[in-house]
Amino acid sequence: MFFRQQAAANATLSYFFGCAGHGKAVAVDVVAGDEDWFVAEADKAGVRIAYVIDTHVHADHYSGGPALARRIGAPYCLHESNEGRIAFDFTSLSDGQRLEVGNVLVDVLHTPGYTPDSVCLLVRDLRRGDEPWFVLTGDTLFVGAVGRPDLAGQEREMAAQLHDALHCKLLTLPPELEIYPGHQAGSACGAGLSGKPASTLALEKRFNPMLSMSREDFVQALTAELPPQPQDMARIMAADLRGEAVTAGGA
Repeated sequence: MFFRQQAAANATLSYFFGCAGHGKAVAVDVVAGDEDWFVAEADKAGVRIAYVIDTHVHADHYSGGPALARRIGAPYCLHESNEGRIAFDFTSLSDGQRLEVGNVLVDVLHTPGYTPDSVCLLVRDLRRGDEPWFVLTGDTLFVGAVGRPDLAGQEREMAAQLHDALHCKLLTLPPELEIYPGHQAGSACGAGLSGKPASTLALEKRFNPMLSMSREDFVQALTAELPPQPQDMARIMAADLRGEAVTAGGA
């Protein structure tokens, strides 16, 4: 397996990984303007990008996923809850679905709470064994923090869903599992994010204060002092729902 983490605008972390032996790869949470980087990395690795995935419809940055998918002729993937909401064709992902990328297997975990459509991606490399190696947690779980619950409205209901997703989906996974989030410190998508761009479930269980709370306390703490919403959120989400290729300085 090869693995790349790309630090992009707005403290966003994007990912490119796959199986060099079978020449297949996955691009995750591509930021608009970074499409050339993914194409260049695919050329370097001698692989074809088989899937372009957004872990959710983004509110803080324009997605480059649809543009990259069109450019290379790959499916653009989002959770199935976006059907009827997205104004262009996309490939639906469902909870428990497995994507095969050569020796790399990607399992989809639906983890609503930050947004209703949020997913995490559990990844294993069959050349190492059948146990999962790492999980891309999108904006569900950060290093030292969790995603904010208010961007879709109904913040208390969404916070409760986030608590359930964390405890029923992520925290049941092996503690040695590496986690790679969608943002690091400086993002408006959560409060208290670490500047370290990776962790393990064991470290988060031990040091992330949000993961040791009861459901009631979690909801209260997460909704008590919400940070300002991302700048231009409505404009960004409208563009992402239409699949428009917009760079940071674009309209």
